[in-house]
Amino acid sequence: MGAGIAVLFKKKFGGVQELLNQQKKSGEVAVLKRDGRYIYYLITKKRASHKPTYENLQKSLEAMKSHCLKNGVTDLSMPRIGCGLDRLQWENVSAMIEEVFEATDIKITVYTL
Repeated sequence: MGAGIAVLFKKKFGGVQELLNQQKKSGEVAVLKRDGRYIYYLITKKRASHKPTYENLQKSLEAMKSHCLKNGVTDLSMPRIGCGLDRLQWENVSAMIEEVFEATDIKITVYTL
Protein backbone atom coordinates (compact mmCIF):
# COMPACT_ATOMS: atom_id res chain seq x y z
CA MET A 1 0.00 0.00 0.00
CA GLY A 2 2.66 2.43 -1.00
CA ALA A 3 1.26 4.20 -4.06
CA GLY A 4 -1.85 5.06 -6.02
CA ILE A 5 -5.31 4.72 -4.56
CA ALA A 6 -4.02 2.43 -1.80
CA VAL A 7 -2.31 5.43 -0.16
CA LEU A 8 -5.54 7.44 -0.25
CA PHE A 9 -7.50 4.54 1.24
CA LYS A 10 -4.87 4.02 3.94
CA LYS A 11 -5.18 7.67 5.01
CA LYS A 12 -8.98 7.70 4.89
CA PHE A 13 -9.86 4.30 6.35
CA GLY A 14 -6.75 3.10 8.22
CA GLY A 15 -6.87 -0.53 9.27
CA VAL A 16 -3.57 -1.62 7.73
CA GLN A 17 -2.94 -4.20 10.47
CA GLU A 18 -6.55 -5.37 10.24
CA LEU A 19 -6.04 -5.97 6.52
CA LEU A 20 -2.70 -7.73 7.03
CA ASN A 21 -4.26 -9.98 9.68
CA GLN A 22 -6.68 -11.30 7.04
CA GLN A 23 -3.65 -12.86 5.28
CA LYS A 24 -5.20 -12.64 1.83
CA LYS A 25 -3.32 -13.77 -1.25
CA SER A 26 -3.37 -12.68 -4.89
CA GLY A 27 -6.81 -13.24 -6.37
CA GLU A 28 -8.63 -12.61 -3.08
CA VAL A 29 -10.23 -9.61 -1.43
CA ALA A 30 -9.59 -8.08 1.98
CA VAL A 31 -12.45 -6.21 3.63
CA LEU A 32 -12.80 -3.46 6.19
CA LYS A 33 -16.14 -2.37 7.64
CA ARG A 34 -16.38 1.35 8.34
CA ASP A 35 -19.47 3.38 9.24
CA GLY A 36 -21.85 0.65 8.08
CA ARG A 37 -20.19 0.09 4.71
CA TYR A 38 -17.59 -2.27 3.36
CA ILE A 39 -14.26 -1.13 1.97
CA TYR A 40 -12.84 -3.67 -0.47
CA TYR A 41 -9.15 -4.14 -1.17
CA LEU A 42 -8.66 -6.30 -4.24
CA ILE A 43 -5.45 -8.29 -3.87
CA THR A 44 -4.19 -8.51 -7.44
CA LYS A 45 -0.44 -8.95 -6.93
CA LYS A 46 1.97 -10.44 -4.42
CA ARG A 47 4.02 -7.28 -3.84
CA ALA A 48 3.25 -3.60 -4.37
CA SER A 49 6.09 -3.37 -6.89
CA HIS A 50 4.68 -6.20 -9.04
CA LYS A 51 2.11 -5.72 -11.80
CA PRO A 52 -1.30 -7.38 -11.58
CA THR A 53 -2.59 -9.95 -14.03
CA TYR A 54 -6.05 -9.95 -15.54
CA GLU A 55 -6.49 -13.44 -14.07
CA ASN A 56 -5.84 -12.23 -10.51
CA LEU A 57 -8.04 -9.19 -11.06
CA GLN A 58 -10.90 -11.44 -12.19
CA LYS A 59 -10.46 -13.72 -9.17
CA SER A 60 -10.47 -10.69 -6.85
CA LEU A 61 -13.60 -9.30 -8.50
CA GLU A 62 -15.31 -12.68 -8.08
CA ALA A 63 -14.32 -12.72 -4.40
CA MET A 64 -15.69 -9.20 -3.95
CA LYS A 65 -18.93 -10.17 -5.70
CA SER A 66 -19.31 -13.16 -3.40
CA HIS A 67 -18.83 -10.98 -0.32
CA CYS A 68 -21.32 -8.42 -1.67
CA LEU A 69 -23.97 -11.06 -2.29
CA LYS A 70 -23.48 -12.66 1.14
CA ASN A 71 -23.70 -9.30 2.90
CA GLY A 72 -26.53 -7.60 1.01
CA VAL A 73 -24.36 -5.01 -0.76
CA THR A 74 -26.34 -3.47 -3.63
CA ASP A 75 -24.14 -0.51 -4.61
CA LEU A 76 -20.41 -0.35 -5.32
CA SER A 77 -18.28 2.65 -6.16
CA MET A 78 -14.77 2.17 -7.47
CA PRO A 79 -12.07 3.91 -9.46
CA ARG A 80 -10.78 2.54 -12.75
CA ILE A 81 -9.10 -0.26 -10.84
CA GLY A 82 -5.75 -1.46 -12.13
CA CYS A 83 -5.58 1.21 -14.81
CA GLY A 84 -3.42 3.86 -13.17
CA LEU A 85 0.02 2.86 -11.97
CA ASP A 86 -0.71 -0.80 -12.75
CA ARG A 87 -1.27 -0.03 -16.44
CA LEU A 88 -4.10 -2.47 -17.18
CA GLN A 89 -6.31 -1.45 -20.11
CA TRP A 90 -9.66 0.04 -19.04
CA GLU A 91 -11.49 -1.55 -21.97
CA ASN A 92 -10.49 -4.99 -20.68
CA VAL A 93 -11.09 -4.18 -17.01
CA SER A 94 -14.50 -2.63 -17.72
CA ALA A 95 -15.60 -5.67 -19.71
CA MET A 96 -14.41 -7.93 -16.89
CA ILE A 97 -16.38 -5.98 -14.26
CA GLU A 98 -19.51 -6.16 -16.43
CA GLU A 99 -19.06 -9.90 -16.94
CA VAL A 100 -18.47 -10.66 -13.25
CA PHE A 101 -21.45 -8.61 -12.03
CA GLU A 102 -23.90 -9.09 -14.94
CA ALA A 103 -26.10 -11.66 -13.21
CA THR A 104 -26.45 -9.56 -10.05
CA ASP A 105 -28.52 -6.55 -9.01
CA ILE A 106 -25.40 -4.75 -7.80
CA LYS A 107 -25.14 -1.22 -9.17
CA ILE A 108 -21.57 -0.19 -9.95
CA THR A 109 -20.40 3.40 -10.24
CA VAL A 110 -16.93 3.97 -11.67
CA TYR A 111 -15.20 7.26 -11.06
CA THR A 112 -11.96 8.87 -12.17
CA LEU A 113 -9.58 10.35 -9.62
